[in-house]
Amino acid sequence: MLFWDFCFRREPRTLVQQDTLVGSPRGSTFIDATFLPTNTSMKETILIVEDEKDIVKMLDYNLKKEGFKTISTYDGEEALDLATKDRPDLIILDLMLPGIDGLEVCKTLKKENKTASIPIIMLTAKSQETDKIVGLELGADDYVTKPFSPRELIARIKAVLRRAKDKDKLQEILKMGDLVIDLSKIMVSVKNKPIELTAKEFELLKTLIKAKGRVLSRDYLLDTIWGFDNAVEIQTRTVDVHIRTLRRKLKSEAERIITVKNYGYRFKYED
Repeated sequence: MLFWDFCFRREPRTLVQQDTLVGSPRGSTFIDATFLPTNTSMKETILIVEDEKDIVKMLDYNLKKEGFKTISTYDGEEALDLATKDRPDLIILDLMLPGIDGLEVCKTLKKENKTASIPIIMLTAKSQETDKIVGLELGADDYVTKPFSPRELIARIKAVLRRAKDKDKLQEILKMGDLVIDLSKIMVSVKNKPIELTAKEFELLKTLIKAKGRVLSRDYLLDTIWGFDNAVEIQTRTVDVHIRTLRRKLKSEAERIITVKNYGYRFKYED
């Protein structure tokens, strides 16, 4: 069932007055009261960045129904300002935006320390694999193609938020040879020189370290870091591309990331 059908279906329930929503019958100013949030306490804040007002209204309605707090904007420039000022828990980011497009917004957010850790779900009408791979390599956490079911999107939002909160209690600073990783400050250095990593590169390094020498498959890494549990070839290549970039940045400590042929990668602690 696509999101228009699901979101605006009507059943014989108690009705309360409400502004007309996109996709509802013309002139209708009522919605089913049973779909309103029963929990008045707000959960995480979601920033909606989408230039189609009807979709913003639909997302705002469904997210608030689930108890989320929402803020929204129709353009990329304001999205950057809101992300920096309000620090939302997650961003739903459309690819095709006026002015600064979604890919550029994602790239900018992931470069800034204040916003690099904010999870991003990209939302777009484009379905080409090249667009997906670019978004993921820029640091997006998931990718949803229109049309979509609101239940699916909300399930993905909850999954991404769970991954963001799932932090193992590791010691904050790890030292292995010339490599130093400060998990609390999200900082990496080699031979006392800071190494700039993207959010995804840091998560990849941290995940390998948390495995404590165990081999992690490409599928596992895709599921854990990018949220894809059914890997396809182009997504699997994303892991390999990030590993190559990570090794290049780690320089003399690159050999700690070991390739296990036809399977995946592991992190070597010993010198």
